[in-house]
Amino acid sequence: MPVIIDGTNGITQAGEFNSDSSFGLKNRIINGGMDIAQRGTSFTSTSSANNNDAYVLDRFYILSDGNDVIDVTQTTTVPTGAQNSIGLDVETINKKFGIAQIIEASNCFDAIGGNVTLSFQAKVSSLTKLDNVKCAIVAWSGTADTVTSDIISAWGVEGTNPTLIANATYENTPANLSVTTSFASYSVTANVDTASTKNIILFIWSDVTDTTLGDFLYITNIQLEKGSTATSFDYRSIGQETLLCQRYFQKTDTYTGVGASAQLYGFISFPVIMRSSPTIGQTAVLEISDGVTNDWTQSATGISINSSRVSVYGVTFTGSNFASVTNYRPYFSKQSTTGLVTLNAEL
Repeated sequence: MPVIIDGTNGITQAGEFNSDSSFGLKNRIINGGMDIAQRGTSFTSTSSANNNDAYVLDRFYILSDGNDVIDVTQTTTVPTGAQNSIGLDVETINKKFGIAQIIEASNCFDAIGGNVTLSFQAKVSSLTKLDNVKCAIVAWSGTADTVTSDIISAWGVEGTNPTLIANATYENTPANLSVTTSFASYSVTANVDTASTKNIILFIWSDVTDTTLGDFLYITNIQLEKGSTATSFDYRSIGQETLLCQRYFQKTDTYTGVGASAQLYGFISFPVIMRSSPTIGQTAVLEISDGVTNDWTQSATGISINSSRVSVYGVTFTGSNFASVTNYRPYFSKQSTTGLVTLNAEL
């Protein structure tokens, strides 16, 4: 059953440390404080950014009964001691919604077969409608790290836990947490004992089908740790948290290339080893300079990144679709927030 907790300095009220708090593995959730937002800080119906199964703040994605059910923002509506939260704003009424995170097998294999505790802080903007918030520790027993991210088969009626897809199993019995309009801490403990579990998935959601437009659910300081008790949230440095996020998704405007036969050949080196060879995309027109004229006009129509060799370490690419290049001359990307290369290796 869910309980309210109040850990202090990594020690539970019973005065015990969870087993691996000193080894950097205490919290298996990445970006639980909602501080990293590489994709942006606001996700609405524009470009389907708030669709069901869409990634939003780093490592977290939406689960909702349809698209455009909620807008998502990184907010400063937080409990004492926190910096950011994720705000889930009702945009389509009478639908269930929530967020989830899939934990990579290498980051949770040692927790499988024993007790784990999920804890977080949350509040709602009004109790008129958002009066049934639940959370779950879900086991994935399919192929490791090949997880069907939309784990919901059917959302069901109000108060009935959503039906999960094959290979996904509730490890706890989700129940109403009785979240209020003031931030409080909540936790559940479960034994991850489903046979052949490979990944653990966090799932927090509103189980209400009678909602009001503009109501908010705020969540922050999400933690999943080994053991049967919840300890205080494990704050990592912002640099460390960013690198952990970049294993799964990153953006860059820094690359170099060499002009040859109206093409640009270059290499992008990743700051961290990515989880798998990423999918490469563009956010907008990319601009380059040849380092000689420095006029940033060589890419009037943009660069199309066609990856020829991709690995977890970097990508060798061929760029095309720009005005002209001079053979054998080096080219550099412009430091711009509008023209970015995206690298996606999410679970």
